[in-house]
Amino acid sequence: MTAATLAPTGWRVQTLDSLAGLREEWDDLSGRCASATPFQSYAWLDAWWRNYGVPGRLRVLLVFHSGRLVGAAALQRVRRGWCTVLVPLGGALADFTDVLLDDGYADEAARLLAAALRRQRVDFPETRAGAAIERVVRHSRHWRVPASLCLELPATPAEELVRELPGHARKTVRRRLNQITRLGLDTRVVPAEETDRAVADLLRLHALQWAGRGGNPEHFRPRFARHVTESVRGMVDAGQAAILEYRVGDRLVASNLVVIGGGLAGGYLYGAEPALRDDIDIATLLVTSTTELAHRRGCATMSMLRGGEGYKMRWRPQEAMNHRIVLGRGPLAWTYAVAVLARYRAVQAARARLPWLRTVRSRLRWRR
Repeated sequence: MTAATLAPTGWRVQTLDSLAGLREEWDDLSGRCASATPFQSYAWLDAWWRNYGVPGRLRVLLVFHSGRLVGAAALQRVRRGWCTVLVPLGGALADFTDVLLDDGYADEAARLLAAALRRQRVDFPETRAGAAIERVVRHSRHWRVPASLCLELPATPAEELVRELPGHARKTVRRRLNQITRLGLDTRVVPAEETDRAVADLLRLHALQWAGRGGNPEHFRPRFARHVTESVRGMVDAGQAAILEYRVGDRLVASNLVVIGGGLAGGYLYGAEPALRDDIDIATLLVTSTTELAHRRGCATMSMLRGGEGYKMRWRPQEAMNHRIVLGRGPLAWTYAVAVLARYRAVQAARARLPWLRTVRSRLRWRR
């Protein structure tokens, strides 16, 4: 299916029901959108749709200027109660949801995207500060509520990061780094031609580390393995992801999938031999090596992505709150937004009365 929308001379808006054939244009646009995170990459979106999407529900909005793609949104139709809503691809697996806008044409492309969506209810559940969708909402009725807490560190060499910690925390981290050094861990970035093998090893280690300890059930399903394998293959080729492997001698003991884009690099998924916890603090290994990689790749930020777990807080990170943004016009959009706001307030009230719910939710839903 393809549909065109009226636009100023030189501009064209198109709606498709497929992502096929868009890889080159999509990734080119992503490179011209400073706010584009790894979760807006073509490889991520295409792999997610092929493994999680429902046929007939995909809506891809494209904005062209003089034949060049300058705006894009990959959405799917879902039923929420009494109305149909458009939501970004990625579902609960995406830490950031957004659209893509060419920095040089962002204002007009955003206006045209908003116009193309004016009759729809649209729900972006996890928008980062400075997201491209912020330009779109200037042209549309919208509502917003806080969503997930993300934690961020400057992408500096590990030694500088440790030096900035308070005295007691600095001593603790240095002791843990010395333990890592004594173990003789070798860290390497997996070359692109080994990506499929490295993903399989990562998922194997991830399952081992959570065996008998819970974890996110989705991470152990075949569709998740297919999604990660297919998406990371393309993301590594495009410089949007890297896999770090940690070895003692010839034995692989841990792996770390890092996603890259939008000025940040973040550890998305890791796996480690259970026995490794007896020898070193794995969180220290992951944070310092991911920060080093972020620095080498020219990123400004090392994102710990969603979740405020205690092991993250010891690094004194900056808090960055995602927001849920709902767009739409008319009574259906208004009633949907009211329901979203009511649910948010109910959750906040429950957390205030039962603060342990936050910890339980974090452990059950966002296990990495």
